[in-house]
Amino acid sequence: MSDTDFRPLEDRISPETAVSLLREATAGADDGELFFERRRSEALVFDDGRVKTASYDASEGFGLRAVRGDVTGYAHSSEISEAALRRATGTARLAVGDGGGTWAEAPRATNRRLYTDADPIAGVSFPVKLDTLREIDAFARALDPRVVQVSATIAASIQEIEILRPDGVHLRDVRPMTRVNVSVILDQDGRREGGTAGGGGRVGLDGLLDPEDWQAKTREALRIAAVNLQAVPAPAGVMDVVLGPGWPGILLHEAIGHGLEGDFNRKGTSAFAGLMGQQIAAPGVTVLDDGTIPDRRGSISIDDEGTPSGKTVLIEDGILVGYMQDRQNARLMGVAPTGNGRRESYAHAPMPRMTNTYMLGGDTDPADIVADLKDGIYAVGFGGGQVDITNGKFVFSCTEAYRVQNGKIGAPVKGATLIGDGATALKKIRGIGNDMALDPGMGNCGKAGQWVPVGVGQPTLMIGGLTVGGSAT
Repeated sequence: MSDTDFRPLEDRISPETAVSLLREATAGADDGELFFERRRSEALVFDDGRVKTASYDASEGFGLRAVRGDVTGYAHSSEISEAALRRATGTARLAVGDGGGTWAEAPRATNRRLYTDADPIAGVSFPVKLDTLREIDAFARALDPRVVQVSATIAASIQEIEILRPDGVHLRDVRPMTRVNVSVILDQDGRREGGTAGGGGRVGLDGLLDPEDWQAKTREALRIAAVNLQAVPAPAGVMDVVLGPGWPGILLHEAIGHGLEGDFNRKGTSAFAGLMGQQIAAPGVTVLDDGTIPDRRGSISIDDEGTPSGKTVLIEDGILVGYMQDRQNARLMGVAPTGNGRRESYAHAPMPRMTNTYMLGGDTDPADIVADLKDGIYAVGFGGGQVDITNGKFVFSCTEAYRVQNGKIGAPVKGATLIGDGATALKKIRGIGNDMALDPGMGNCGKAGQWVPVGVGQPTLMIGGLTVGGSAT
């Protein structure tokens, strides 16, 4: 589908017809909405000295939802027409059945805009994007003769959503997203190691394609690769671990963030279910989910149900004080929605999801935290990880980590994995740095087969007694 195939929504279905069919679908329900989406995305990949991928995608569609109690009826279509909407109405009604529900109050209105509505794809010409990719490749190779491969990516997208409710509320949001990534591989005496750096947000491409920005990313990718060339096998055993600021917050996101989403706690399947008001973390630990930070990757002016995004305190000074909620789970738990109802696309029903989840900083100098580490690991970069929501157990692989002995940072290590469980790790935090930072804008979060962009952050932290899986004995 080309961009010229898109037509305004009112050209396909009259607002009066859409509202009428939506009311028919949600008769007797507690809640529901019609979610329209139009999305365009572009990705350019320059790999090994040539353009490897140049893709452009355009899609649109709608999702119709009717909610009654804990039951959801959902139908979606990539065809936006009255006929398709009538078919969806019949499907969604199957879950609602007969009888009368108590209709939920509509989301409150907001005029807040957290990011531009300009199309980042059109903001920079195609030749400029290609020239920038070539410049990144040449710059990386000129920095270090050991560079044997460079991969650079420029990605941009624009998502336009409209939410129509049976009570006549009509909401709209336009969400840009951009990102630049650089990966390099170094070869030294037959040993090859790689490094990756990147980031972006809900901003135009102009700033990301400024040489000062992409050169910094390229140098960082090269630095990580050079560190990994010197890495020795990681030790194994139970030891104290210091986590660096920023991106290591991904461990916080996975290990406890999902466990504080409303649906898992309503159903009692979270390791934190039933613990509201109790001490679940060390004193001084305060964790928030904040979708209101301007231009951030995880930010949303409104969520995918129309609720304005919020700044929700989850843990305050070690005490569990809040969960992240969509409309359905909030209603069933007798609390207010927090603006965390998110969906991957029109083809998915919303559910409670994180936005930008981070821990506030403390008052300790990060250098003092490292100096207090007698024998352990200092981890500043993470790759993939996984967590079991029911018990909070996690496994994370480190992409950049160092051995620390007697407070001195030693050789970099490779093959280190951190193993533990979120509930225990929270209570073993000691030492919270004054250097809280957010990640550079590269996070995606998966849940129930749906992926959404997110942000993470934290200060330097020391966690006692994590299991480190390594390759050394």
